[in-house]
Amino acid sequence: MKKHYFLTLIILLTSFAQAQVLHHKRTYTRQDTLRGSNTQYRDWWDVKHYDLTIDVDEKQKKINGVNRIKFEVTKPNHHQLMQIDLQEPMQITQMLINGKQAEFTREGNVFFVKTAHLLKPKKNELKIYFNGHPHEAVNAPWDGGWIFTKDEKGRPWLSVAVQGLGASAWFPNKDYQGDEPDHGAKLEIIVAEGLTGVANGKLSKVKRLPNKKVSFTWEVKNPINNYNLIPSIGHYLNIKKNYKGLKGNLELNHYVLDYNMDKALIHFGEVEKMLQSFEDWFGPYPFYEDSFKLIESPHLGMEHQSGIAYGNKFMNGYLGSDLSGSGWGLKWDFIIVHEAGHEWFGNNITTNDVADMWVHEAFTAYAETLFVETHFGKKAAGDYVIGTRMKIVNDIPIVGVYGVQQEGSGDMYYKGANMIHTFRTWLNDDEKFKNILRGLNKDFYHQTVDGKDIEAYLEQKSGLDLKAFFEQYLRTTQIPLLETKIDHDQLQFRYTQVVEGFSMPLRLANGATIYPTTNWQTFNGKKSDFNILKSYLVEWR
Repeated sequence: MKKHYFLTLIILLTSFAQAQVLHHKRTYTRQDTLRGSNTQYRDWWDVKHYDLTIDVDEKQKKINGVNRIKFEVTKPNHHQLMQIDLQEPMQITQMLINGKQAEFTREGNVFFVKTAHLLKPKKNELKIYFNGHPHEAVNAPWDGGWIFTKDEKGRPWLSVAVQGLGASAWFPNKDYQGDEPDHGAKLEIIVAEGLTGVANGKLSKVKRLPNKKVSFTWEVKNPINNYNLIPSIGHYLNIKKNYKGLKGNLELNHYVLDYNMDKALIHFGEVEKMLQSFEDWFGPYPFYEDSFKLIESPHLGMEHQSGIAYGNKFMNGYLGSDLSGSGWGLKWDFIIVHEAGHEWFGNNITTNDVADMWVHEAFTAYAETLFVETHFGKKAAGDYVIGTRMKIVNDIPIVGVYGVQQEGSGDMYYKGANMIHTFRTWLNDDEKFKNILRGLNKDFYHQTVDGKDIEAYLEQKSGLDLKAFFEQYLRTTQIPLLETKIDHDQLQFRYTQVVEGFSMPLRLANGATIYPTTNWQTFNGKKSDFNILKSYLVEWR
């Protein structure tokens, strides 16, 4: 009787526990489109600078503020309407365009401003007065909003985490990820005497005000995502250090609660190790002009540009656990490494639409592996990235739905990281791989991009045909399978469960490579390679 044998090789699939809470919708409303699209009320104007002042009443959990938005008109505004985003229950009380009163109406979380006869040909300013009780986070940073809490001494401790939910949860802006303020932002935080207000960028002014209040003004020189512009308020002390990096002297200004100073002085030494690794792999830290800092937060952490929110309790791992199960994840602080990795992927390179958030998360999740490789070696890095595969769910595609503020699967983290690792293995040239990573951060420096731009760049710079590769891993949940059989002592193989054109090569344990397609191929290689493949076969009668 003739015998048939089959090998089913699963590539990039294991079980997964989601790294973040994602709210995937099946139907979308006009509000979703207004939130997630570059609408006709947004596409004619370009934000240049935010100048934001907030007076925070921590007892009443209320904000009074004004945002001065400098913008330029880039094309005719036929509808004579301007979209400003501010989510309920926050309120706008007054708007001025170039000093003149502007009329506006509200539709849910969107305000439409009438611009007729108020605009100058190019440079303009919109001044918005607002107030209210902002949405409070239930489980930050996954459920976004303001955090009004107390520190261990029972004193006020406030912060914000709004990635996904959006900066319009608490201040009025153009809440579209594809338009960052080109010339940065200023944030003045007014708080009760005794508290310190900390934000992104550098501290430019501290001023005592009447009624026992103090204002802290922070300035960001570089473009910044709206959701990254964050105030943190508490009894903070500053740890000042300097790092000699690829672009010279980089200021480090970490802010921690006063009673944690001794812990932080030791633990935050890992920042220099992170910078050493990431500047080597990705190129210079992208925001030298704005310094780098960790800010102790009442939530786990978030990639707030030049002011990383840190809440990992001065522990190694992810709150003391190793997400990879390899042991290597317990030798460094996950939040310092992962969230700082977003300075390159997410803050320097930002996607226009959150549907392409894999660009932020896949590269940053793989940055964890690269950090391990820098400090513990390539074998340790391999163990780490392979270990993270147990986090993959393969539930829905990694790429989300465009135009409605809808992310894809949480697999954008570790399925995404393993996709990049697979690309690197296919490339089989680590120096070229590093140059590609550096090239991404140089050629897309301070830019917003589409996911397709990054795919095309990787394909061009690598010289590989990656169209089907990205289609398979980003836009389907199909699991590539390598099917083999033996017929008359001939070993044959092919791919199944793959998109058209999928032809990623596979490297055998001894370093030999085979090149499967969706058509049956007869193995004609060395006998030793034949035996390696045959050793995995399962007999089927």
